[in-house]
Amino acid sequence: MNKAGFHHVYGPVPSRRLGRSLGIDLVPFKTCTYNCVYCQLGHTTNKTTERREYVAVDEILDELKRKLAIASAPDYITLAGSGEPTLNARIGDLIGKIKSLTHIPVAVLSNGSLLWMREVREALMEADLVLPSLDAGDERLFRYVNRPHREITFERLVDGLAEFTERFSKSVWLEVFLLARVTGTPAEVEKIAALAKRIQPERIQLNTVSRPPAEEFAIAVSAGQMEQLKEFFPGTVEVISESARNASPTSFSPETTDADILALLGRRPCTVQGVSAGLGVHTSEVIKRLQVLIQQGAVIPVRKDDVMFYEVARAK
Repeated sequence: MNKAGFHHVYGPVPSRRLGRSLGIDLVPFKTCTYNCVYCQLGHTTNKTTERREYVAVDEILDELKRKLAIASAPDYITLAGSGEPTLNARIGDLIGKIKSLTHIPVAVLSNGSLLWMREVREALMEADLVLPSLDAGDERLFRYVNRPHREITFERLVDGLAEFTERFSKSVWLEVFLLARVTGTPAEVEKIAALAKRIQPERIQLNTVSRPPAEEFAIAVSAGQMEQLKEFFPGTVEVISESARNASPTSFSPETTDADILALLGRRPCTVQGVSAGLGVHTSEVIKRLQVLIQQGAVIPVRKDDVMFYEVARAK
């Protein structure tokens, strides 16, 4: 738990997709149904489809009440964090309790891999916005990019996305994460676009690598190519690849400053988890702060033995 007494609730942090987002972590670090090659948090340590109350809803609500009392109002309360939130079996209860607590809309940032389960679809019905993902157009590339738990098939994923979107009365924004020379080609995007047409989300958001990924071979699609690939998709489509437009350091919660991060990295290179543990800042906030510092040229990422470290950029 960090020095302000918050372990599961973090932010508000600036979000490309949601403005100012107050995040809630419903599962332990890297507890997920996938082990995506592009994940900014590194490799999944607990790949599972077991749904249970990993984090107690009462603990989350206590933190949320305290956070809302001291933080400026966010645009969304976002169930996301450092794993797959729908793995928490009480996510539906939590959404309902949040809705009774505040008028702030609730978003669920999910990979969508469990929407083939009726109980998961039902649990998300009270949310205001659901943001699932579709990163491939067939089983082969789905397994290559997302490396899902063996229980999750591509057919189950797509069927679950389509059925949920058909029944959900509010907004679904589908993220499509593209990789150069893998899924970021016209032929592969055409397959994904055909599935997106079947799923019929309100909005499609195209993304690519902008932070150090779990695997070095996960390479970003260029901005120009992303704009070209956007034309394959039906309906409302936008490219949401990372930019610094909303990421000024003053947009973050003030408990820990960028100077604190630089002081820590000045002593020794650290992983995201190392900075999080050393300063008591949630991993999701650490990642966003590090991205700003990298863009400013103050910090550089360095991969060592397949693990990403961050260190202070030295003057040449």
